[in-house]
Amino acid sequence: MPRILYVEDDPNLGFVTKDNLELNHYEIVHCVDGQEALETFSEQQPFDMCVLDVMLPLMDGFTLAKKIREQDKHVPILFLTARALQEDKLHGLRIGGDDYLTKPFSMEELMLKIEIFLRRSQRTEVKTEKVEKTQMYVGKYVFDFDKLSLQLADKNHTLTYREAEVLRYLSSRPNEVIKREDLLKAIWGDDDYFMGRSLDVFMSRLRKYLCDDPSIKIEGIHGVGFRMRW
Repeated sequence: MPRILYVEDDPNLGFVTKDNLELNHYEIVHCVDGQEALETFSEQQPFDMCVLDVMLPLMDGFTLAKKIREQDKHVPILFLTARALQEDKLHGLRIGGDDYLTKPFSMEELMLKIEIFLRRSQRTEVKTEKVEKTQMYVGKYVFDFDKLSLQLADKNHTLTYREAEVLRYLSSRPNEVIKREDLLKAIWGDDDYFMGRSLDVFMSRLRKYLCDDPSIKIEGIHGVGFRMRW
C-alpha cells in the first residue's frame, strides 16, 4: 500500500481528502502543520510521496519542501495551493517540487496525479532491480535515469523525477529541434500556459546542473522550442 505524507491544516478538507485517499487504498499520514510534518517525515520514513499544502502554520509548505529535499532527493512532492500567482507556483518548482494543484481541486484530479507519480516510481524501482546499470553519456556526464543521477567526475547531482524525464527526452534527441508543445505533452500531458512556464524552470535547472561541460548547450529556439547540443 503506497504511503503518503499529507499536510493540510484545514480540518474539513483534511478529513475529506484523507478519507477519499484511504478508500482508494493509500496509507495516509496526515499532519496539520509544517513542523509536525517535518518531524514525521524524518522519523517515519520512507514515504512514497508528499502532498503539501503551501499555507501552513509554524512552517510553510515551501520551506517544508526544501527541508524534505535535503533528506530525500527522490520522493515526489505535490503542492496544493490557493495562491493564484504564477510566481508562487514557479517558486515551488524551483525549490524541488514536482507538480502542483490549485485549490479548489477535484478529488479525481488529485488521485490521478498521485497515481501517475507512484506508477513512475514503481516502474523505476522494478527496472533498477532487473538492470544493474542503465546509463548514457550526455556530453562528459553520465546520466542514469533509473537512479535519477547525473555525474561528472566526483560531482553527482540527484535529479527529481521531472528533471530526469525532461533530460531524458532532450538527450535522446541530440541536435534535434524539439517543439515546446511536444515536450510539454510528453512530460506533463498538457501544453497550457503555466506548464510552459514550468518547463522554463526545469530548463534553467538542467542548464545549471550541466554547466561544468561547456560543450553542452540547451538552446531556446524562439517561437518553436528547444535544442540540446553537445
